[in-house]
Amino acid sequence: MLQEAITERVLHAALETGGDFSEIFVEDKRGTFLNMIGGTVEKAVSGRDFGVGIRIIKGEFFVYAYTNDAREDNLIRVARAASQAIRGNRRNITFDLRRSIIDDKHKIAVMPHAVSKKRKVEWMRRAHESAKEYDSIISQTMISYSDSVQNILIANSEGLLAEDQRSYNRLGIGAVAEFHGDKETAFLGPGSFSGLEYMEKLDIEFYGREAARSAKTILHADLAPAGNFPVVIDNEFGGVIFHEACGHGLESAAVARKASVFADQLDEHVASPLVTAFDDGTIPNAWGSLNIDDEGTKTKKNLLIENGILKGYLIDRLGSLKMGMVPTGSGRRESYKYAPVSRMNNTFIAPGTSAPEDIVSNTEFGIYAKYLEGGSVNPATSDYNFSISEGYMIRNGKIAEAIKGATLIGKGIDTLKKIDMVGNNLGLGIGMCGASSGTVPVTVGQPMIRVSELTVGGRGEM
Repeated sequence: MLQEAITERVLHAALETGGDFSEIFVEDKRGTFLNMIGGTVEKAVSGRDFGVGIRIIKGEFFVYAYTNDAREDNLIRVARAASQAIRGNRRNITFDLRRSIIDDKHKIAVMPHAVSKKRKVEWMRRAHESAKEYDSIISQTMISYSDSVQNILIANSEGLLAEDQRSYNRLGIGAVAEFHGDKETAFLGPGSFSGLEYMEKLDIEFYGREAARSAKTILHADLAPAGNFPVVIDNEFGGVIFHEACGHGLESAAVARKASVFADQLDEHVASPLVTAFDDGTIPNAWGSLNIDDEGTKTKKNLLIENGILKGYLIDRLGSLKMGMVPTGSGRRESYKYAPVSRMNNTFIAPGTSAPEDIVSNTEFGIYAKYLEGGSVNPATSDYNFSISEGYMIRNGKIAEAIKGATLIGKGIDTLKKIDMVGNNLGLGIGMCGASSGTVPVTVGQPMIRVSELTVGGRGEM
């Protein structure tokens, strides 16, 4: 993507004012996006995004610049301009770029460009038809399809030279249920870090029907009551509560600044003894996986919490410098336009020993959250709130009437300690996570869990 000699000269130019470290990130990304409303394709876009990011680090300070002009003279000009923010003595650094051997754990069998748009539209139409035909109450569908192939090159003044290829594909399915002017929407978005062999095997009709079923259920649901209740949170997408309420607080971007309740808590009890949690970037073809992170560090399985005791953080290069800890393969960025920051990959609570049916039957009265929507968290305090997109009351140990409009409110560090049952049914769900280094694919996951008490916001009666 860039000749090695050019890469070396740009890295040297970036260090002319005394920087300790310089890095180049080159990205060449091609992708397709299709959008279908009510069975009609409304948008079809294909494009290419190419550019180069240059980072310089001095102590714990860094400067970042980027360009989409990869001519050598321009890259050197950008590197030198960025280096003007560094004040130090010019150092005569010599290095020899050594190409890394990448252990590719995430095989691609069918490249996206090898499949016609016609075939991709057929997948979308199957999703539309399965959702629309589920019930006459489904008034509209919104189907999207996206794929991308990202080729990257990372080189730095420590001699690293690594190249990798990443392929993503995703099908988004939205269904609208409508009755007497009231409308409710449900969304599912299966996808994979792989080639289009994933789409060929995907049970598209199941996801179409499930989106429609959920929308219909929400439409006819009662308003959720407000109060403090035991809350049973299902597996797969329920993992977003751990991702938000805990995961962000374990990223070195927050921990190094002491802007996290988990700072200085290593080897301390931060959760129930039933909770063990990981962030694993190596799961084959999982949505949040990578062979190497966006700093060129190999991803790994990072133990975060073990039997309730905090065991690790997610650390990028800057976090490593500030905290004196080894990088964990967690430096991520959306594109060449962003400097990398510590981010999650595939974050999940490990399975426990309880059967899901036992968790429900042991809950006399409470709330069952089948699907959670997005939420927000303040890592400094771990205060969060999440919306339950599809939920139910639990009465006499059984799942009862559907509810809507429920919001879970709490502090992550308190919620972790109140988990008193952990299921044996680990499930992983996919999503996109936004932060200072842009929006990146992540996996959230957990088995079914029960929180002994949570504050629930709602407008209904018990």
